[in-house]
Amino acid sequence: MLRYAVIGLSVNALLYAGYLLLSASGIGPKLAMTLMYATGTACSFVGNRRWTFEHRGSVPAALFRYIVTYALAYVFNLVTLMVLVDAAGLPHRWVMAALILVSAGLIFLAQKYWVFPGRAALTA
Repeated sequence: MLRYAVIGLSVNALLYAGYLLLSASGIGPKLAMTLMYATGTACSFVGNRRWTFEHRGSVPAALFRYIVTYALAYVFNLVTLMVLVDAAGLPHRWVMAALILVSAGLIFLAQKYWVFPGRAALTA
C-alpha cells in the first residue's frame, strides 16, 4: 500500500497540476480530465506493475486488465463530473480533487486483486 501511495501521490499531484493548468488555460474540465487521465494511465502501469505489486505474470494480460480498470474508472469520473459539476453546479476543482481520492482507493483494490494478482489473490 505504501508503494502504491508513493506512485499514486506523485503521479496524481503532477496530473492534478496539469489539470488545473489546462482548465485555467480555457480547456473545459472534462477534456482536461481526459487528457490527464490518459497520461496518468500510461505512466503508472510500469511503476505499479514492477514496483508496487511486483507482478511477474503475463504483461499483455495485465495490461488489458489495467486498461479495463482505468476505462471503468474514467467513466465513473466523467459521469460524476457531469452530475456534480454540470448538473449540480459544484466547483470542478473540488470535485476532481475528491474523485482522485475515491478513484485511487477503488483502483488499488482492482489492481491488487485483479490486474496484478499475487499468489494470495489467486488462491483466495
